[in-house]
Amino acid sequence: MGGHRDASRSAETPQRADAQRNRERILAVAVTELTRSADTPLSVIAKKACVGQGTFYRNFPSREALVMEIYRHEMQQVADSADQLLGRREPDRALREWMDRLARFSMTKAGLADAIRQATSSPDGPAKPGHDTLLQAADRLLRACEETGVIRPGVTSEDLILAIGGLWQLDPASDWQPRAARLLDLVMDGLRVGAPGRKATDA
Repeated sequence: MGGHRDASRSAETPQRADAQRNRERILAVAVTELTRSADTPLSVIAKKACVGQGTFYRNFPSREALVMEIYRHEMQQVADSADQLLGRREPDRALREWMDRLARFSMTKAGLADAIRQATSSPDGPAKPGHDTLLQAADRLLRACEETGVIRPGVTSEDLILAIGGLWQLDPASDWQPRAARLLDLVMDGLRVGAPGRKATDA
């Protein structure tokens, strides 16, 4: 009896692993294709991901479901990078580099942004995903900077996102990098005004 259950579990594990790989492959292809063109047919995405229509629709029953999952996945990637940067950089450097990553995400995913607008525009369509993961990541970076005294106290993650909102006015097809860098440098300069200075550590 126990042996039968063990055999069943071992048979299920490769199936789950295959299903997970299929899902990840679909998402990877969809990010590339929808970033290139918001109107890419789902059949093209399925074909390039080397999965059948049945497998595709078991994972993503609608275009909206696929777009929302991509959006959540990409936002989570940007958010997760905050902790990676904090582990390697001084807090203010980590914050500035994280803002660069957010700018790249905003500018290089223009087609994806169009796909999201299409998916959420109909009255019975899904709501646009919130920015909670980004706000939480920004808050961790801001608190780390505040604790070391390198930015003014009391800045919230909502303040930061509003302050860098000019990024979303830039044309992704233009030479946006220098303008984005200037904008983000201005934001960092503003955050440093009124900073109490680097606090003494126990070391």
